[in-house]
Amino acid sequence: MIYTARLNRQRWPRRILGIVIVVALFLVVATIIVRYVYGRNLGPASTSQQSQTVTIKEGATVKEIAKLLEDKGVIRSAWAFQLYVKSKDVRGDLQAGTYEIAPSQSIAEIVSLLTHGKIVTNLVTILPGQRIDQIRSRLIQDGFTEADVDAALSPTGYANHPALVDKPVQANLEGYLYPDSYQKTASTSASTIIAAALEQMDKHLTPDLRSAFASRGLSTHQAIILASIVEEEVAKQSDRDQVAQVFLKRLGNGMKLESDVTAKYGAVLDKATPHSNFTSVYNTYETAGLPATPISNVSVSTLKAVAYPANTDWLYFVSGDDGTTHFSITLPEHEAKVQQYCKVLCAQ
Repeated sequence: MIYTARLNRQRWPRRILGIVIVVALFLVVATIIVRYVYGRNLGPASTSQQSQTVTIKEGATVKEIAKLLEDKGVIRSAWAFQLYVKSKDVRGDLQAGTYEIAPSQSIAEIVSLLTHGKIVTNLVTILPGQRIDQIRSRLIQDGFTEADVDAALSPTGYANHPALVDKPVQANLEGYLYPDSYQKTASTSASTIIAAALEQMDKHLTPDLRSAFASRGLSTHQAIILASIVEEEVAKQSDRDQVAQVFLKRLGNGMKLESDVTAKYGAVLDKATPHSNFTSVYNTYETAGLPATPISNVSVSTLKAVAYPANTDWLYFVSGDDGTTHFSITLPEHEAKVQQYCKVLCAQ
């Protein structure tokens, strides 16, 4: 018995040593595999030279850009793109705009394009969430004259356009110019670009979508107004569906929308510093119901959010400092989440 006990005491260190060796070998092999997979995913997605038009919107996160590039098929892996950007410390250097990117380009080449802002010059890009004054400035920067742009933005030139059948006669084109990239040649006029944006809007305003708006007691114009608010409030589709539900429920309950972005839009119109406390008819903390007009253009995702909102009972939400949207049913719950999650943003 004494001899056996001594043997057991001698074997334990050997077993531990064996386990350590196995774990070490596993880590080495895993590291080699990860490095191989990462290196492979940094390469071109394919040999295709066919370029894809990719539009990076203002404020897009690295994760959102990576997913967009992966969805477009121009990179192999979103996580490899994110890791490369992080390793090169260029997260803050990625620039918004429209790019032509081919699957035959490596991630390193694509990141170089995005950080140097080598945007396509033969395209006019209207970004999601832009106001009509921002679109006007963009068109002028793209080489159109102020007179041509102002004439192109006059709604009188599109009186019978199907995209505008629900727009009040006195309203401008705010909210109706669909965000996309439009081809421009030497002979392209500003009105051609605006007409193309209206055509795109009409394509997205399908009969099914218009019917869904009506089932919620909204005209198409009212739905576009609400979609523009959702567009400015949150970026994630799951958040948009829930935020649309919040606003629709508040409207149904006779509550004010209390949206910061509407008040800020009113300040912009008055050429004042955007602030959620700015007093105007657009301040939905002060004015009941929807604003009179949209506050920006809209994307198909926010139109669908208004048409098909989430099936929840939220009445409040707050966008936290970490980018997460926190929802509540009661005001005390909401105020607690504001205190907990929105120390920086809510102080602005």
